[in-house]
Amino acid sequence: MTKSKSSASDCQLIKSDCILCVSGCGINAYVEDGKLVKVEGMPEHPLNKGFLCPRGENLVEYANAPDRVRHPMKKVDGEWQRITWDEALDTIAGKLKEIKEKHGAHALAIFCGSMAVENIELAAFTQRFKGAFGTPNLISVESICFRIRVVAHLLTFGRFISEDPDQAKCILLWGNNPDDSRFYWADTIRERVHRGELKLVVIDPKRTQLAKDGIHLQIRPGTDTALGLAMLNVIISEGLYDKEYVEKCTVGFEELKEHVKDYTPEAVEEITWVPAGDIRKVARMYATAKPACIVPGTCSLAHSGNALQAERLLCIMQAVTGNLDVAGGWAMTPLPRLSDLRVPVEEDPVGAEEFPMFYKTWGKAVPYGQAMTWPDQVLSGKPYPFKALIVTGGNPALTMPDSKKFREAVSKLDLVVVINPFMTETAEMADIVLPACTFLEKMGLGMVYAINAGLPYILLRKQVCDPPGEAWADWKFWTELARRLGLGKYFPWNTDEEVVSHLLEPSGITLQQLKENPCGVFFDKKNYAARESFGFRTPSKKVEIASSALKEAGHDAIPTHREPGQSPVSTPDLAKKYPLILITGARMREFTHSQLRSMTQMRRRAPEPLAEIHATTARDHGIIDGEMIFVETRKGRIRLKARVTQDIAPKVVSIPHGWAQANANILTDVQERDPVSGYPMLKGLLCRIAKAGP
Repeated sequence: MTKSKSSASDCQLIKSDCILCVSGCGINAYVEDGKLVKVEGMPEHPLNKGFLCPRGENLVEYANAPDRVRHPMKKVDGEWQRITWDEALDTIAGKLKEIKEKHGAHALAIFCGSMAVENIELAAFTQRFKGAFGTPNLISVESICFRIRVVAHLLTFGRFISEDPDQAKCILLWGNNPDDSRFYWADTIRERVHRGELKLVVIDPKRTQLAKDGIHLQIRPGTDTALGLAMLNVIISEGLYDKEYVEKCTVGFEELKEHVKDYTPEAVEEITWVPAGDIRKVARMYATAKPACIVPGTCSLAHSGNALQAERLLCIMQAVTGNLDVAGGWAMTPLPRLSDLRVPVEEDPVGAEEFPMFYKTWGKAVPYGQAMTWPDQVLSGKPYPFKALIVTGGNPALTMPDSKKFREAVSKLDLVVVINPFMTETAEMADIVLPACTFLEKMGLGMVYAINAGLPYILLRKQVCDPPGEAWADWKFWTELARRLGLGKYFPWNTDEEVVSHLLEPSGITLQQLKENPCGVFFDKKNYAARESFGFRTPSKKVEIASSALKEAGHDAIPTHREPGQSPVSTPDLAKKYPLILITGARMREFTHSQLRSMTQMRRRAPEPLAEIHATTARDHGIIDGEMIFVETRKGRIRLKARVTQDIAPKVVSIPHGWAQANANILTDVQERDPVSGYPMLKGLLCRIAKAGP
């Protein structure tokens, strides 16, 4: 990572933030004649403190990319034709009216790739249009991303708590490689370990760079819950838990105490590949080094096939060791109160019946459905048909599991509309493609969200440069489409400033205040006394080690190891044909999901996807480093280059996602999913490899 350097340029300096990922790092943008010409890290920003990752360093090329979508386009006889915005909107509105009259509003699905706070305006206006039009069917990345951690926290604590590792004495990086995802944490952790201030444990099938600075538990993919239960076995049997906290603040501890007796380190060694001695050592270290902080990867446990229980297990571990609501453990970070633009829809969305725990927690529903069920409903037409899809801020034809099925479903629709800055794989399938602004070309709100560092901080994301061609901000697209559908009363805003001012109204923060503080403002402090000031908003008013809601729904009240749906243990016959274990989606610092693949600088750094395999696996298959290989599951086969390494666990194959020429989601299986949440198992499928030839 590089740090900001002083600039002697006479260009206009605009302070803003980058949202190419959820981090929201501060940037100093230098602009000349409406064009971005240089970007540096913002030294005053409390998160990145002047440093930028390669994506942030490459913002000039991103903003000025020649392959941007610049004008509305319509597909006619398989060819793209330029049209006007009026023609595009009139066509879409006319078709949607027809579909609504014949099939009901629910025949429209909307896919949004950004439902977290990295793009507040996009998420808010997408949700508003969905409700105003009357469809319940907003499907999003929340079906495979961060939402399940929120559900786990709500079921256990009644509130969301984020990691607060800066003052920790012991950190467990659980399926988390911040060198490629959260560089601000990686640098701080490494420095503190080298100074002797921090004990570090990395739980990962791959020996990452940070794993080499601490204790590495090289776990079998999909067995995280078993490992955590074994650690609790040691912590409880040796009396290392926080007895006062457990007695006063939790329910279900006696059930947990009995439950973990079956998960001895010796028994779990057979399940996880982690030596029993290492399990004991790490459990003792974690329980006795106060404060301690588990820092999980954003989706690592969520993609394990046991998503909800794995995420809940980490909550329980933090609770029984007394590491909740303390500096250096997990703590509650206030978020600003922003205007809620959602319009209620009575009908439940797709997937709500199959996965009610994903859809509702304590009776409160989320505004989106479980997208993993959407392709099957499109293809079956039951219980009702889908006829249209609008995609904003995402590329689901490439990034959603089981790409073949998703693409088959999309191809069956009567209308597909994509609004995006680039011609994505999903856009290529659309009937109409519309040019969207990037975050650099519109005003918005920037926050350092809880999953990153838990900083109650907000700034004004300013428009840095002019949009290319006829590109629009997403909120303007939804507004103009709604007005053509007779829904204008829901969309009274006409400018970026009006939108931002309205969103800020409940917060007590004004647009003028943010303009006057271009580096942003802290609007609150972390809450280390949330136990007293906020409490635990569960039915018991305590930390629910044994979840009453899960028990009532017929699920395990206490996390239990669930063998992955595909594994040498659960499907031994399948394992004979596919003897290796596949993990997909490892982060790459050059890319965010499928974005930035056309950027020259990024492709110089990471020109192609690589399949990481252990040296013994390569030897057994007669494969050498750099050779082209096939990776195959029962769903499909892709071709990519082998990277032979000692760092990945033997019998494991790790591949990135987001590459069109070697799409990991050709291999994934949407039917392999967590029974509680519907989250797909993207880390732990069975696979095989073979030489592919030149």
